[in-house]
Amino acid sequence: MIRLYKLLGLVLGAVAVILALFPFYWMLRTAVAPADGNALTGLSLIPAELDLSNFARAWDRANLGSAMLNGITVTLGILLLQLLTCIPAAYALARFRFRGAGVLLGLVLACLLIPSQATLIPTFVGLNLLGLGDTKIGLVLPFVTSAIGIFMLRQQMLSIPDAIMEAARTDGLGPLRTLISVVVPMSAPSIAAFSMLSIFTHWNDYLWPLLVARSPEIMTPPLTLAIFQNADTGFDYPALSAAAAIVTAPVIILFLLAQRHFVRGMAGPEVAG
Repeated sequence: MIRLYKLLGLVLGAVAVILALFPFYWMLRTAVAPADGNALTGLSLIPAELDLSNFARAWDRANLGSAMLNGITVTLGILLLQLLTCIPAAYALARFRFRGAGVLLGLVLACLLIPSQATLIPTFVGLNLLGLGDTKIGLVLPFVTSAIGIFMLRQQMLSIPDAIMEAARTDGLGPLRTLISVVVPMSAPSIAAFSMLSIFTHWNDYLWPLLVARSPEIMTPPLTLAIFQNADTGFDYPALSAAAAIVTAPVIILFLLAQRHFVRGMAGPEVAG
């Protein structure tokens, strides 16, 4: 009976994986289908012939080179600012005792309860009043810190043994040196997990760039892909799928390279530490 349950679990797991990966496979299948036919007709899982020119056509017609560069600049800019703000904030909340620490932590948790969509319009109006609309700074500025990042890193830093922190103080390390030399290395799994989460979120973000970016020169990949989809492409589904594959490829490659660190970081302090 136990073996039957295990077999059933394996079958259900395999079915779930197939269902999850099938849209990606169909995107790739459509991306290499001949452009002169209707890529959505027929039930063939494998195209009769391959046409890799769809990728070159999508790259040129959708202006993906500029969009990818903008996406990298904005995403890495947000990540750098979030790490510079979240790590010290999490360190202070985890390792220091001061009046108001509980209130600050409560504010961080309260921020997690506010839907991001609820603050889009006030933030958009404020940026335009500052003259930062339709700029890359406007794409980055609202995300200089992250409540989920502060909370994740704080939980990891709480798991660092007090004996290690006391040993650092005994060696004459100040708070900043302790943060750099002790806390950050021991919190590396959570930092890596949060970094990947931030990259995935802001690389794929569509709503905020849709509000801010009006000039083609600063548009990010999801926004460029949406414009390419709505353009008069003559229903060029192979080129559209090829563009989607190009935009998706960086985050998939990043996840495959760093999935071990992501899983360790998301597993929690007890496992990741």
